[in-house]
Amino acid sequence: MSELAILGTYSVFLASYVVFALGKFPGMKIDRPGAAIIGAVLMFMTGAVRVENSLRLIHFGTIVLLFSMMLVVAYLHLAGFFDWVTELVVTQLKPHHLLPTVIFLSGLLSAFFVNDIICLVMVPFVLKVTGRMGIKPIPYLLAVATASNIGSTATITGNPQNMLIGSFSDIGYRDFLWHLGPVALAGLFLDWFVLWWLYFRGQVHDVRTEPVVNAVQIEHAALLKAGIVAALVLAGFLAGFSPALVASVGAAVLLITRTRDPHLVYDEVDWGLLVFFVGLFLIVGGAENAGLTRHLLGFGERFNLQHLGVFTLVTAILSNLVSNVPAVMLLKSLVSQFANTHSAWLTLAMASTLAGNLTITGSVANIIVVERAQKEAVITFLDYFRIGLPVTLLTLLVGWLWLSWIR
Repeated sequence: MSELAILGTYSVFLASYVVFALGKFPGMKIDRPGAAIIGAVLMFMTGAVRVENSLRLIHFGTIVLLFSMMLVVAYLHLAGFFDWVTELVVTQLKPHHLLPTVIFLSGLLSAFFVNDIICLVMVPFVLKVTGRMGIKPIPYLLAVATASNIGSTATITGNPQNMLIGSFSDIGYRDFLWHLGPVALAGLFLDWFVLWWLYFRGQVHDVRTEPVVNAVQIEHAALLKAGIVAALVLAGFLAGFSPALVASVGAAVLLITRTRDPHLVYDEVDWGLLVFFVGLFLIVGGAENAGLTRHLLGFGERFNLQHLGVFTLVTAILSNLVSNVPAVMLLKSLVSQFANTHSAWLTLAMASTLAGNLTITGSVANIIVVERAQKEAVITFLDYFRIGLPVTLLTLLVGWLWLSWIR
């Protein structure tokens, strides 16, 4: 590549990451998926990506896994699985159990299903329960956001960045769960403590509970089928089969139906996120072809990024600057050169996920919670930050110490 082409490639890369960081292009309605498409097209124009080699830059295993999990969760959602779980919890709930219930339910579901989707389900649940009990919903909404991020740390299928790391690293599902499951569990307890300390310390629960007026509508046959398939998919993950293959088989089985309108299922899929991934693969691949990896390696040697503490800090900062998925894509070339790549991949997964709890814009899950609840409960930047800062620092510390010890 000529120097002009290299300069153009780096300019496209930096401009794309600015949009990823800001969420949209200043003064225009270009969002992250749009910036990913534009950036990918410009990479072809600079010559950093060639048509004949472009498909090699796209990691289709990640795309297939993400898409398939969206379909599996969509069928569960449409069949009423999440409504059934939340209604079951509502009928058995005592007021002082609400906070830990929200935290551990959000965390557990997010560990095995994509955390963004769990937030879409849990926000109406929290608003419904707090409305019945006559209590302020904000602490519990914050619990949904923070716990879903923490819980998703545990597995490859917990969030999009973990799916990327699982595909690039070839770390098995059980191996991933064994190393990061304890971090997620400890993080949920820390989240519970911080929320209790800031909102409920010294308070006595004095609330009213009204009976459930309208029972949720459950499609029992569809729920049974979706539940069996989801259980088999999770069993396949734990058995060590390829996550992308297992998830795609499960999604294909669910698509074989006589009653479910497939368009309702497709409406549940986040097509923008899939487009964003494809464009991001091409943008980062083009930058690597132009020599980005060489510069990153020099940066890594200068700041001793192979030290897990330093790498945790850098990942956390970068994840808040440009969002966690672009941060993982940027750092993946660096990780492959580490002496202990296994620990480095796990640290990247842990830090990029837990760092998302720092601010509202730290992860898509946080934004979903704030936007879904804004008509009934306004969460300000400071409301979130006073919880996000201690939760992020404590969980990152625990994650770093655990991975440094267990490696």
